[in-house]
Amino acid sequence: MPDFDTDVLVVGTGPAGSAAALALATYGVRVHMVSKWNWLANTPRAHITNQRTVEVLRDLGVEDEAAKYATPWELMGDTLFATSLAGDEVARVRTWGTGDDRVGDYIVGSPCGLLDIPQLYMEPVLFKNAAERGATFAFNTEYLSHVQDESGLTATLRERLTGREYTIRAQYLIGADGARSTVADEIGLKIEGEMARAATAYVLFKADLSRYVGHRPSILHWIMTPSANFGEIGMGLLRAIRPWDTWIAGWGYNMADGEPSFDTEMVTAKVRALVGDPDLDIEIQSTSTWHVNQACAATYSVGRAFCAGDAVHRHPPSSGLGSNTSIQDSFNLAWKLAYVVKGFADPALLESYSSERQPVGEQIVARANQSRVDYGPLNACFRTEGEADPVAAGLAKLRDPSPAGVAVREALAQAVELKNFEFNAQGVELNQRYSSEAVVPDPAAGTEEFARDPQLYLQATTRPGAKLPHAWLVDERGIRVSTLDVTGKGQFSLLTGLGGRAWEKAVAALDLPFLSAIVVGTKGVEDPYCAWQKVRETHEAGAVLVRPDGYVAWRQTAAVWDEHEALNQLQAALSSVLGVDLDETPKRGSADTATIFEEQGVELEHATVH
Repeated sequence: MPDFDTDVLVVGTGPAGSAAALALATYGVRVHMVSKWNWLANTPRAHITNQRTVEVLRDLGVEDEAAKYATPWELMGDTLFATSLAGDEVARVRTWGTGDDRVGDYIVGSPCGLLDIPQLYMEPVLFKNAAERGATFAFNTEYLSHVQDESGLTATLRERLTGREYTIRAQYLIGADGARSTVADEIGLKIEGEMARAATAYVLFKADLSRYVGHRPSILHWIMTPSANFGEIGMGLLRAIRPWDTWIAGWGYNMADGEPSFDTEMVTAKVRALVGDPDLDIEIQSTSTWHVNQACAATYSVGRAFCAGDAVHRHPPSSGLGSNTSIQDSFNLAWKLAYVVKGFADPALLESYSSERQPVGEQIVARANQSRVDYGPLNACFRTEGEADPVAAGLAKLRDPSPAGVAVREALAQAVELKNFEFNAQGVELNQRYSSEAVVPDPAAGTEEFARDPQLYLQATTRPGAKLPHAWLVDERGIRVSTLDVTGKGQFSLLTGLGGRAWEKAVAALDLPFLSAIVVGTKGVEDPYCAWQKVRETHEAGAVLVRPDGYVAWRQTAAVWDEHEALNQLQAALSSVLGVDLDETPKRGSADTATIFEEQGVELEHATVH
């Protein structure tokens, strides 16, 4: 092999870039991060952290640390629609799975709840842990270009402080450099859709608003006022950054009129109007604008260069899918790069990254933009035309005791129900299905049919291409551990039961450093709740092969008792996914992934290996 300065060069240190570096460093891959900026995010930006992303943080050993900087789940969800924060309420919505009718779905679906972690707190957690685990980095360093060849690539970088240009040699490149991605432009990724179709003004400020929100805690408050009724959403926003003294105020503006004024007097008046307190003492910290995009790349990679995050999917923050999808992109890509670099997989495995994540990108771009459109019916219930006092007229419209008022209130209930597709869309977040060469379909399964709306509700399944279902097991100390805790951690896991001894012996016979047998029912992974038995969709003597990213690669639903048959089936499935002859793959005599995790100080006590 030729000499490389690093195995993977990551351009960008945002959620996608730092998550990629964290995962790669955890897996023992040399990774170097560069950013043209002098530090990480300096504004709150993305914040909703959904269950799937918290599962990723959990797998990488940083869930507890991230939670220290988060608004906890129980304070996130009483989303308000009102004439001002101090004024009359129009509606409240129990959001992010906190409502009595949905919280059970969220608890059953994952060992993790949601968190609200503004980006300026999330990025340091990812970046710091990546560096602690061996990732190197260079700030104030601008990526200029790269040239690929048969064995790797050579990237040209520039130190912005000195102007010095130099090259770095790597096997692979990840462009996580945002919505104006130099890497995506350079490799010619076709971004399809519409950019800058609307715009929003943001003001970050400090003010103690606890008296307005302590009794109805939420991170989002929508203000239905004439001063902020421009654009698709047509409402002002008060978003809690830190409960309850740091906030963002936001409103739409007309791009045709140029950039909005952020005159201190005007901004102060605007914020006070949204809060409904004309004497509110506020401290303005910063102002900014951002554009609403609706675009996605048709493919995510060319040769040895891959793009992730906003570089390939660009959309508004509605539905809270931005940083979540970015982090999940990187989690999907990182294990594949690690396996190729270590010689465990053929480079063709990397083609599955685009095949699996691009459809997800298209889905979330569409969902986020539709969530903005879905404010229209709610606005229609409140707005009136030609009234001297539109707020009073809107309230009167909603409180009218006549048949017309009844119809408005029925329409309002339907409009509020529609917002569940933005605020309680567990299915959008957890029902992602992968179809690629890294998944071996189950021909007996047929086409999946959803029992409930697939956007609103999780349908847990062990079908290949789906995320492994969460079920509570019990470890040797009697403590509950999730099926997600005993799998992942950079390894393939074969889940079977006490009747699946043939599968356990097949794993032992293969003697692969990245494959573990998880025999549910043995000490350390017992199933006293029968929870796994209920969701596994296989015979106890069947098997479910789980990838390092927690997705099902293959399964055998029927019982297999013969050791040779089990070995042949498992070997065929792994060879199909990884594209290699397993007889030529390094055996456990080499450093395995579990050892690498332990060397990096990552908690592995639940990853029972037989």
